[in-house]
Amino acid sequence: MRDINMKATEYFEAAARLGTVTKASKELGVSPSAVSQQIGALEAQLGVKLFRREKRRLILTLDGDRLFQTTAQAFGALRNACGAIGRQRDMRSLTIRVSPSFGVRWLGPRIAAFANRHTDWNIRIDATPDFTSFQTEAVDLDLRYGIGSWAGLTVEPILNDLALPMCSPKYLEWLRAQTNDPLRQLATARLIDSVKTLYRWDFWLASNRLEIPDVSYPFRFDRSSMSIEMAKQGGGVALDSAVLCTPELERGELVPFTPAWPVIDFPAYWIVCPTRHLNRRIVNRFARWLTDETRAHEERTRAVLEQLGCSFRAGETLEMKDADPMAL
Repeated sequence: MRDINMKATEYFEAAARLGTVTKASKELGVSPSAVSQQIGALEAQLGVKLFRREKRRLILTLDGDRLFQTTAQAFGALRNACGAIGRQRDMRSLTIRVSPSFGVRWLGPRIAAFANRHTDWNIRIDATPDFTSFQTEAVDLDLRYGIGSWAGLTVEPILNDLALPMCSPKYLEWLRAQTNDPLRQLATARLIDSVKTLYRWDFWLASNRLEIPDVSYPFRFDRSSMSIEMAKQGGGVALDSAVLCTPELERGELVPFTPAWPVIDFPAYWIVCPTRHLNRRIVNRFARWLTDETRAHEERTRAVLEQLGCSFRAGETLEMKDADPMAL
């Protein structure tokens, strides 16, 4: 059988649903004669009568009713799909990809407050170490940890990292009971290795001109969030990001290992996306909010560290070019 005339089927479905050619023509925006002609063409194609006409109303025949049940379901599904697409198009949607530890420890506690101020926004956040392929993925912007070298994209710094050795107060007390020398304390300590940070122990020791014989790492984690939690629980000394654990530093659950060596201060968190994405009002507004929040957070973290007796030193950016810019 030849393909069914979709226009004729649409006109038939409207007439059957509404009961008259006149009502169908008004819904479809065509003349009554056009509806009658299309129904006649469909009946000719099928070789059956689809309606009986009784007192200006159309009554479905057995064949007509069978066809109507199918077309009503099909056109109903089409209307629902088109409506959903239209609603999704009109909804303010924002898709963000973020480095996992930054997403969990920094963005997660703040995104609800942002969403409560934009209740008509549809926000999706993917916390993943995989960098976005903007040519093939529907992502508005990426919040990345790294050295900022992503060619062909807009890259805006939003937050400096403040890296230092940290541990629980009880663990530090235990280390000080062994010796008063910070370097010997480190040699005694269980060192927690955050394997995807830009400043790992070997690089940190070299930058501070420190030597520890036979350095070992009993614990290695590919997420800063796990390293920080291990240090908080007294598992050892973590060299990691103060901006990811500011509340723990404020509450005294984590403390700087020693003020003898300055905090490493370097740009590490970035907004990354194609330039055209920032032309979207929703993306631009989120980027501005993010910049304000990270600026305030960095100031807060610096103040906490200063109160704890820490000083700061700019990171060796040129040496860091060889570091692995993987996501935390």
